[in-house]
Formats: sequence, structure tokens, C-alpha cells
Amino acid sequence: MVRTSLSLTLPASMGQVSAICMVPENPVCIMTLAHGAGAGMEHVFMETLAGSLAAAGVGTLRFNFPFTEQKKFRPDSPAVAHQTIATAIDKALELYPSLPLFAAGKSFGGRMSSQYLSINHRKEVKGLIFYGFPLHPAGKPSIDRAEHLKDVKQPMLFLQGTKDTLATIDLITDVCKSLKKATLVKLEGADHSFKAGKNKDMIPLLTAETKGWVEKH
Repeated sequence: MVRTSLSLTLPASMGQVSAICMVPENPVCIMTLAHGAGAGMEHVFMETLAGSLAAAGVGTLRFNFPFTEQKKFRPDSPAVAHQTIATAIDKALELYPSLPLFAAGKSFGGRMSSQYLSINHRKEVKGLIFYGFPLHPAGKPSIDRAEHLKDVKQPMLFLQGTKDTLATIDLITDVCKSLKKATLVKLEGADHSFKAGKNKDMIPLLTAETKGWVEKH
């Protein structure tokens, strides 16, 4: 596996953000991997997931959003997040033009990726993977955040814990049923952080589901 540290230059004087590529010797694809609102690309979940995916043949390009790079606590506006995702997609295409490209994200990162792709129909992106789609705030069930998903042209994989307080399992099930290109995988007992008990590691399952799905698409 090759691990490379990068710097992505964003448009419109937004500055630069850090990025990390983790790519195995014979990758099946390259995948942009956006972090959530509460932690950056080097959070233990992101690092462990990227390493596990690489071991399974899935290369990733992780990156920070500007608010993380600048050590701010408030997430970026959608416009800034979308520009960051666009830059990461362009960099992945530049570095690995011969590999199939997928987009993915944890929570906020996944939602910003789907918002971007609902507006910008990038044919180069073969599919979109959500590691916990944040359907609504905790304790406030709603499907308003899913409205844009109907405009996403790519196939979508939703990896959702059944105890995720940011996506009531009945609601996310209904949302996925309404989308022609959506696949929902329910992870029994897992919360929004994919914790499901002291001795249950969800990373291997997330990796296996990801690899199986990207190979189909």
C-alpha cells in the first residue's frame, strides 16, 4: 500500500486543505472519502476505515474541509463544502485516471457529497457511499435532508446503524425505498459512530459491504 500526503488548492481564494491517499498495489477503484462535522480526516474512524479499505483493494483520497484545516468548530457552508469535494474529485481523477471513481463520506461529508452530485452530474463518479447519512438532528425525526437525493444520478449505498439517532431506521428505510438507485445495508445495533457494543468491530463489515458494492458498479 502507498500512503501519500497531499495539499489541495481550493478555488476562489479558499486556500488549501490537507489530503491523504491510501492506495493498494492493485486497486479496484479510487474513492474520495469526506469526514464528518465533528472530526477531521485523521480521526481514528477515518484512518482505520481507509486502512481497512486499502487492504481490501479500495483506494481512498481523504481530505479535510476548510473548517477542520483552520481548526474551527462550525462546519463550512454547503457552497464551500461542495467546492472542496469538487476539488478532491478532480484530484482523484488526475492522480488515477484509469481507475473507476466513487465518492463517499461519513455523515456531514456524505451529505455534502450527495448535495454536490445532485447539482453537478459528474459522469466520472460511478457511485456514492454513505457511512451514516445524517437524515435529521438527534431527536427531531424528519426527511427534509433527503429531498435532494432524488436528483442524484449515481447509484447510492447507505450503510446505516439501526440505533443511529441521526437517521431513525424506519425513516431511512422509507427514503431508500423511494430512490430507484439506492441500496440500504442495516448494521444491527450500531449507532451513528458505528459503535455496537464493546467487542463488536464494525469496520470489517463496512469494508466488505463497500467492496462488494463497488465491484458491482
